Amino acid sequence: MGKLTRRTRAKADYLTFVGSGEWPVAVSAIGVVLGVVTVLPSAFGVALSIVALALGIVTLVRDVRLLRRRWAGYEFTAIAAPFPTAELPPPPAYPGAEYLAVPARGTALVSAAIDTALSDETFGITVAEEPYRLPPKLKATAPHVLPLRARGRLLFNGPIVGMRGEPLPVTGARPAPIVLHRARFFDAVCSNELASLRITSAGTGEEYDLRREELADSAGALRTLAGSSLAELVGVSTIAFTTDGKLVAVRQSARNSVSGLLLAPSGSGSLEPRDLRTADGGERRLLHTAVGAGMERELREESGVRADEITSTRLTGFARWMERGAKPEFFGVTTLSVDSTTLAERRPRGAERLYSAGVTMLDVDLAGLGRELEAGTALPDALPARLRDDGSLPLLLCLRAAALALVRQPDKKTR
Repeated sequence: MGKLTRRTRAKADYLTFVGSGEWPVAVSAIGVVLGVVTVLPSAFGVALSIVALALGIVTLVRDVRLLRRRWAGYEFTAIAAPFPTAELPPPPAYPGAEYLAVPARGTALVSAAIDTALSDETFGITVAEEPYRLPPKLKATAPHVLPLRARGRLLFNGPIVGMRGEPLPVTGARPAPIVLHRARFFDAVCSNELASLRITSAGTGEEYDLRREELADSAGALRTLAGSSLAELVGVSTIAFTTDGKLVAVRQSARNSVSGLLLAPSGSGSLEPRDLRTADGGERRLLHTAVGAGMERELREESGVRADEITSTRLTGFARWMERGAKPEFFGVTTLSVDSTTLAERRPRGAERLYSAGVTMLDVDLAGLGRELEAGTALPDALPARLRDDGSLPLLLCLRAAALALVRQPDKKTR
C-alpha cells in the first residue's frame, strides 16, 4: 500500500504542476461533464443541454489538439560533453574562484576565500515574502521535462528553499543578509536542471541552451545567484564520522535521479522551509544554523542517525554545481557519539527508503587528504580507490572541503 500511495502522490504532484498552466482544457472538460449530467436527469431543456454539450465537446477537442501540438513542439537532447568552463568565466565578485572538474562526475565552481568566509563571518539570512515563480518560457517545458527526468523514478513536488545571494567575504563591515526564497522541487527541475539538456523547437529548429541563455550575464561571465532567474535550490551535504573514526557513506539506490548507485555523503539533499525554523517555531536568522539544520535533518533521514547522537556540525565549504544550472551547494562535517557497528544496522527513514540503499563505513584520513590537496594533487587521485571509483560529486566535494578546512584552520571549532 505504501508504494501505491507514493506513486499516486508523485502522479498528483505532476498533474497539479502541469495543469496549473493548462486550466482552459480542464474547464472545457468540466463543461462536457456538466452537459452530460444536465441531459440525463431531466427532459426539460434537453435541446439546450445538447447544444451546450456539443459546444463543450468541440471546444475540448480543439483545446486538446492545441495542447498536444504545443507539447510536441520541443525536442530534447542530453548534453554529454563536459561543462564549457572556458566559455563562462567565474563572476568577478567571487575572489580566487576556479572550476574544479571531476571526470564522469561533474564540474563545480569553488573559492578558497568564500570557504574561509563561511568559517570566519556570520552571515544573516532573510526570506523573501513572495515565493519563487517559474518564468513562463521555462514552465512551458514542464510536460516534457518532468517525465524525461523521472524515467521510471518517482518525483515529488516538495517544498525547497532557493538562494538570491552569496556568502562573499567582506572587509570592515558586516555582510548583508542573504536573501532566500521558498520554491517547489519541480521549479528546480524546470529551471536549474535544464542545464544538461539542449532544447530544440521542432517547428523552427531554434535551439535553446540554458547554459548560455540563463547562466551568462551581459559581460559573458557566470551570473551571481543574486542576478539569477532560476530556482537555485540550496544543496546541503555533510559527512559524518563515528566514534571509531569511520566515514558514514550512503549507498544511493537506482531511483535516485542525480547520483543513482553512487556513494553519497552521510546526509545530502536540499534545504527546506522547515530548516529555517527552530524546534520551538522561531525563525533562524543565521546562514550557518539554517544550513546546519538542513544537513543534520538529511543525516537523520538517510543514515538513521538519532538527534541525540549528533555531537556537532561544522560548515566547511561552498560551491556551485555547474551541470545543475550552477546551483549553490554547502558542505559540512559532523561528529557523532555512536560507533560504526551500531550505525551499520540502521536503515533510512520514511520516503528516503526509496532513494537510499543503506550505509557503508569507510576509512578516510582527512588530514592526509588535505595535505595532498594543498600540495597540488588532483581531487580524484588523492582519494582511496573506493571513493575515487564510486563517490558522487557531492561526496567528493564534501571530503575536499572538510580536508582543506582541517589543514587550513586546524583549531577552528564547530558551531
